[in-house]
Amino acid sequence: MPDPNPLTSRPRVLVADDHRIVAEGICALLEPACNVIGIVKDGRELISEASKLNPDVIVLDVGMPLMNGLEAAERLKDSLPGTKFVFLTMQDDANLAAAALKLGAIGFVLKHAAASELRSAVSQVLDGKAYITPKLRAVNVAERETRARQFSKQLSPRQMEVLQLLAEGRPMKEIANILKVSEKTVMFHKYNIMETFNLKNNTELVLLALKHHLISS
Repeated sequence: MPDPNPLTSRPRVLVADDHRIVAEGICALLEPACNVIGIVKDGRELISEASKLNPDVIVLDVGMPLMNGLEAAERLKDSLPGTKFVFLTMQDDANLAAAALKLGAIGFVLKHAAASELRSAVSQVLDGKAYITPKLRAVNVAERETRARQFSKQLSPRQMEVLQLLAEGRPMKEIANILKVSEKTVMFHKYNIMETFNLKNNTELVLLALKHHLISS
């Protein structure tokens, strides 16, 4: 017997992108085959809403404010084991794709790709298969671990959070409130990052965040 409510038979998708016009475009591309259940604008809002909505698929930008897409997905992976991830990015970086692949059967699509590619990525991850944009498929599987380590080299998850927020230009007090730590703790992490990477000023701090795709250029 046909499902009386066709929405219940379509995959439930949550979209995460800090550019509203991009997010709405993604929704328009997916809605013929999917049930888009929400749009969020940053990594922390994504964690909150995904935990409430339990989507089948999350289509998310890698470079979101407050918390990048990779970190948000890593945090959601254990609490939402049935949810699949399709990452969108402007960066055709094999290291970034390898870091995403550590999460399992994910999709990795460039933002300037054809609409059909995004739909294919969603379909494949729902089938338990990884989808990597053709431009990066030639990357040798044996290199993935090395590339993934290069992406997050010497940065702990907390340091990545602090670095991203600093690079976004947020003051120490705001960062402390977001992370629910003291300002001294934020200063401690900033000092350690600058010492570890031999950074001399905030400009070099921003460049490091750009290198790790924590912010967009």
